Amino acid sequence: MKKLYTVKVGTTSLTGPGGDIDREKIRGLVRQLIALKDAGASVVLVTSGAIAAGFRALGYSARPADLAAKQASAAVGQGLLMEEYARFFAEGGYVTGQLLLTAEDFSDHRRYKNMFAAAETLLSRGAIPIINENDTVSIDEIKVGDNDTLAARVAAMLHADLLILLTDVAGLYDKDPSANPDARLIPAVDRIEDLPEEAAGGSDSSVGTGGMATKIRGAKLATRAGVPVFICSSREPDAVIRAVSGDAPGTLFRADSKLRTRTQWLAFYAPAAGVLVIDDGAAAAITAGTGSLLLAGVRSVSGDFSKGDAVEIENEKGKRVGRGLAYSDSETMKKAARAKKNSGVAVHRDDLFITEGQ
Repeated sequence: MKKLYTVKVGTTSLTGPGGDIDREKIRGLVRQLIALKDAGASVVLVTSGAIAAGFRALGYSARPADLAAKQASAAVGQGLLMEEYARFFAEGGYVTGQLLLTAEDFSDHRRYKNMFAAAETLLSRGAIPIINENDTVSIDEIKVGDNDTLAARVAAMLHADLLILLTDVAGLYDKDPSANPDARLIPAVDRIEDLPEEAAGGSDSSVGTGGMATKIRGAKLATRAGVPVFICSSREPDAVIRAVSGDAPGTLFRADSKLRTRTQWLAFYAPAAGVLVIDDGAAAAITAGTGSLLLAGVRSVSGDFSKGDAVEIENEKGKRVGRGLAYSDSETMKKAARAKKNSGVAVHRDDLFITEGQ
């Protein structure tokens, strides 16, 4: 079966000392992705760098801090960046397709399905989807936030075999290597929750927005969906090719079992319209078993929702147990909770995602 690799490259891995886009760095990255394609794999590229590619064209001497200026720089730079990628991929005989995304493309189920279908079609036709956040129109309310998270969402949605996060350090260290000469590279992570607090730091780049903390957040999402994640340095020769072969220095985050695309949407992105508080018996049943959540186990209902809306599920201590799609509207469930004897379904098992213990 054809392997699918999602590769995310940050701004600092694409720019020179002055913050400008370095064409030779782009060429070197594309050369590696072409090698993967030539070997029979599918590739998705999640790229930063639009603002860096465009700010000088608008006359700015440095990356601007003002939101409107950054969005204008992204509007110019996105086309320039894609031009470079398209030209270098074309030299290898491959076509590229651009997808500019916002958080709403994930939270709205119809847009999520359309996004998935578009990316799948590009891949099936042998093209390379090149993905970035739509910085030109993004505001806080609709921003994914950083391209590490965006790459994790894309890799999870497409059930990638590996997500490679290229950065300017060799991987994840047990503490900040720039301040601690004795810092040790962590070669593999089984449980992100067990990482020492010192292992995650902020961004120290003047041209990028991601730091190790965002990579860990992205790795947590991707691995929960079943996609292993590898963090390595873009400065390492043939870093992508060696990451795929298991020969690159870096940090591997091992993955859980894969989640279906529909389950991912429910688990990570669906906006919750209400909360169901359930008793201990119902919590134990849905956590350990394979049955649906029954109305008899629902103790209280909050929110105003319709059948098919997403709802959070909590136990009577306020701990989140899971989330699911409501089998009936909120008024019906509230009446059932008051009656305390309805045996109908509150959330069907096929529409239920269990989070307790994760």
